[in-house]
Amino acid sequence: MPPVYTSLFLRRSAAERIALVLAMAVAFVLLTGLLDGNDGVAASQLLAQPTFPLANAMPGVMLALLILALTRRTFLSFGLAYLVQAMMYGVNALKVANLGTPLLPADFRMVGQLRKGGMHVLGSYLPHSPWPYLAMLAGAALIAAMWRYEPPLFASRTGGKRLVSGSVLAATLATLLIGVPGWRNVYNGHKLWLEPWSAAATTSHSGLVSSLVMFHLQDRRTQQKADPAAVGKLLQTTGNAVRARMYAPVDQGTALPDIVVVQSESFFDPSIVRGYENAHLTPNLARLAAGGMSGPLHVPTYGGGTIRTEFEVLTGLSLRYFNNMQFPYLQLNDKVVPSMVRTLRAHGYETVAIHGNDPTFWNRNTAFTALGFDRFVSQSGFPANAAMDGKYMADSAMTDEIMSQLKDAGAPQFLFAISLEAHGPYDVPPKDSVARDAIPVPSAVDAKDKVEVQNYIYHMQHADEELGRLAALLAKRSRPTLLLFYGDHLPGLTDAYRTTGFVDDQNMLGQPGTWLLIDPRNPGNPQRIDMASWMLPGLLLERAGIHDDAYYALTQVLAPSLAKLTRAPGATPPPIDAQQQQFDSDMASVAVLRMKGKLDRLLPASLLPTNTAVAKRDDAEAVPAGAAMGMHR
Repeated sequence: MPPVYTSLFLRRSAAERIALVLAMAVAFVLLTGLLDGNDGVAASQLLAQPTFPLANAMPGVMLALLILALTRRTFLSFGLAYLVQAMMYGVNALKVANLGTPLLPADFRMVGQLRKGGMHVLGSYLPHSPWPYLAMLAGAALIAAMWRYEPPLFASRTGGKRLVSGSVLAATLATLLIGVPGWRNVYNGHKLWLEPWSAAATTSHSGLVSSLVMFHLQDRRTQQKADPAAVGKLLQTTGNAVRARMYAPVDQGTALPDIVVVQSESFFDPSIVRGYENAHLTPNLARLAAGGMSGPLHVPTYGGGTIRTEFEVLTGLSLRYFNNMQFPYLQLNDKVVPSMVRTLRAHGYETVAIHGNDPTFWNRNTAFTALGFDRFVSQSGFPANAAMDGKYMADSAMTDEIMSQLKDAGAPQFLFAISLEAHGPYDVPPKDSVARDAIPVPSAVDAKDKVEVQNYIYHMQHADEELGRLAALLAKRSRPTLLLFYGDHLPGLTDAYRTTGFVDDQNMLGQPGTWLLIDPRNPGNPQRIDMASWMLPGLLLERAGIHDDAYYALTQVLAPSLAKLTRAPGATPPPIDAQQQQFDSDMASVAVLRMKGKLDRLLPASLLPTNTAVAKRDDAEAVPAGAAMGMHR
């Protein structure tokens, strides 16, 4: 900018400059409401309920003012702040489209995953159209032009005023980011609109930014506390039933079985979707269920967030009782976490995790150490020519790796395998497009959604086929083996579900998946049971003949009452009676004490482990995480 224009700009009165900044702030509020799109923060609400749109735009305005203090350029500052905000809204739109829920504070932890192998998976959800990227480039070019040509609003030397104002703005914004309690006077659920059980409902009333701030402040305030009296009351009520499970007869002459657990990516039986009631798309699941235990599986997530279900299955802890733990592997700070893995190690098992992906994604390499795995066979541990189908490693490669890891001699083994083939998004062509195109789809589903549904079912049927192949291979082994198979969540086919609906007329966020537990060598009578993911480890240990952990026995006693309470965030809570409500409340204290390693102190002597595995388990949990433990093949 030529000096003459800069000089003329700086000669404007202080009132004119303040008026310009105020006008830009008002424009920012109005444009934020337009970008948000929710009626509660629309421009029309500035007179009716000004608190809503002003609160939603306030963080962006503060960011703009901070940039203004640094750059002295008004249009550049508000434009850059708005561009940052627009990108956040774009990410929110992608999450809503794919997972059905808006952004939450914990989602920002995923930024760190982009450099840990996460871009391979998360990048798949980015739009394929060039227009959003062209818009961002245009915005960046405009910002650059403003930096080059916009004259400064005030002189570079202001006698310390610029430094003071910038420092105050930076400190104020920092207090919001770290969740200083005083902000609750502004971002207050009573003044705005907060429904703690539903981020979607909160966002639709209060706007995305206000929703994020309120949930952030709520999480910062939430501290998981336990009531020992409630634990004692629950143990008194359930003690006899827990003891009966712990002291159930065990055939001492029977060797501990090998255990294979398959967490099948996005697997569910489509027969719960209208139009697929009689499609019979999971024949192997149905065949094997006729000789084992199976049923609906209630999980704490929908369309993504695999580690939420995974954490519950490995630990037996329900995330329902840890509201501020959205992504557990990214939030675990303890070097030792109580888990089914550690219980099995205490009984002499070798514990191995298998996953054909980058080991650092979802922080699994660190989390698996804390959970007690001896080894983690990740992508680099698979054969270089491992089969691929679509974007990810095929389930057939995982089956091959499971069988290569199982030994016919030595200590019993626990293998926890995580599949990847059926991971979304479902817009990547599979290996066999002819087979994909032959899959029928209800006529109500539109063309775009039809291809995504077909892609998903194509991969899901491979998972069903591999379930049948794995069970057949395990049945031929000389050693006994238990096989637990389950889906981590429903696939994120949100638009298709909205078109077809579900057989039970319930929302997609409350739909259960499926689980199966069998002894492939000795099939029994079919048993159909509603389970939640955090209840599976107790059942698995019980079937393996391991009964010495009172906590896992308690989860089985309470399973009939509490299983259906597990749902994805934002799902409508199911109706519960007074006893279920009491059990649920008391179990929250049990879970917190279990997580902190303090539950055994409250157990009566009759519920404490009595076999030699106790000492082994205590020793194992006293070893620092990762000590003498190889985490790769």
